[in-house]
Amino acid sequence: MLVQLNRNETNRTFTPNSTAVPLPDLNSQRVSPIVAVLGQPGRVAALGAHLPAGWRLRYPAGLDDVVAEEIVLCSGATEAEVLRARAALPARTRIVALLDDDARAELVAAVLTAGADVCVRGGMPAILASHLVACRRRQLADRWHTLNDSLPAY
Repeated sequence: MLVQLNRNETNRTFTPNSTAVPLPDLNSQRVSPIVAVLGQPGRVAALGAHLPAGWRLRYPAGLDDVVAEEIVLCSGATEAEVLRARAALPARTRIVALLDDDARAELVAAVLTAGADVCVRGGMPAILASHLVACRRRQLADRWHTLNDSLPAY
């Protein structure tokens, strides 16, 4: 009986039994992650089968077509492309650079220094998918990491 009386099906901030956090954007429903593929789409053709359920691949026309919450996958990335992407996109956007299997260590270091969050050699879809999932986890963790900065000061 008490459980039924205290039960609150609505989740409104500052109401009794609310589990909502009183911060903008944190109470909104999470949308399924989208991976925006820039560059060579043929290299990631099998990636969709290895991503978790609900994830989508999208092929934007360019950097202007990328949304801030998407994970950007630069297929066949170069240092210049990663620099351009990092300059054009918000800091919270994750950039994954996909390089050839035999990419030199200098290129790996260059794309990471240019602003890529992750650099993956080769195109094995399962390994690439696991890196994308890890990027999404870090993206969501950053929202909670800055939680105290968003709270009102008393």
